[in-house]
Amino acid sequence: MAAFDTAITEQEGVLSGPYRSPKQMLAVQAYDGHASIHDDATAQKLGFKGGTIEGPTHFSQFAPLGYAVWGKQFLIGGCISAHYRAPAFEGEEVKAFLRAPGAHSRQAEIWMLRSDGVEILRGTASVGPDFQVSALDARLATLSPLADPVILADVKVGMRAPRAPVRMAMDQHMGALYPFSLAQKLAKITEPSSLYNGADNDWGRPIVPLEMISVLMQYSSRANSFRTRGPAVGLFADQEIRLLDGPVFVDEPYEVEREIVSLSGSRRTESMWMRSTLFGAGTAHQVASMLLNLATMKETYAPYAKEHAALYG
Repeated sequence: MAAFDTAITEQEGVLSGPYRSPKQMLAVQAYDGHASIHDDATAQKLGFKGGTIEGPTHFSQFAPLGYAVWGKQFLIGGCISAHYRAPAFEGEEVKAFLRAPGAHSRQAEIWMLRSDGVEILRGTASVGPDFQVSALDARLATLSPLADPVILADVKVGMRAPRAPVRMAMDQHMGALYPFSLAQKLAKITEPSSLYNGADNDWGRPIVPLEMISVLMQYSSRANSFRTRGPAVGLFADQEIRLLDGPVFVDEPYEVEREIVSLSGSRRTESMWMRSTLFGAGTAHQVASMLLNLATMKETYAPYAKEHAALYG
């Protein structure tokens, strides 16, 4: 099977790809009627130097490393689980690293560095079906429950949204949250592969890259979502994409179901941890899952202090 042309080097048991410069494709993203942190002006107001590269964009750089270690199994049952530690911006170069696992291990440590040495993300890559405790599994186990929520005051752990139909055709515009198509993404993806166009793979049809599984999972989420207070600006703080019986195919009908699995917070943010599960349309067959920590910045919700006082005195 033809896979990736990515040049991979190994030094002292650590695999790495080349430096890449991911493209910013969310500059005109909008949600809840306002711009996002990927918009230069919005990001600069919050202290960033410009619109940030969306986190899952970086997952593509780990795909060749996972494939180098586990082969086809990574395309069927691979998982990337990561805590985002710093933003990256268009024009910057970043490199993906994977520490080769032991002979019988199904999980490896991963991280990404910017060319100046700043760590962009850290986590684990693994393969199933018997997954080990992932980076985010371990992280969730250490979090304290969110105290005194305001933005998330109306959200409770265990809430579920009804299943919604989703599909990703090659030329389908993915909406206001993701104002581009898969074809446009593939023209700019950091790690091109014939896997993604179906020209030369074991399934004879295009498969969806890991980073675009995030887009598919989020498709329709604004129309079928949990009630949070806003408008306010959020960002992805943690994310895990796990193939349960992959790959995910282009132009295949699926359904997605979402559940709130945890609420946490920090001095600046309130975090909603949502697990999305992708099913074959009309079936109970699970194809993939995504765990996402959407952290909303308190300072961007104008009545935060007033509502906090009203709720908690």
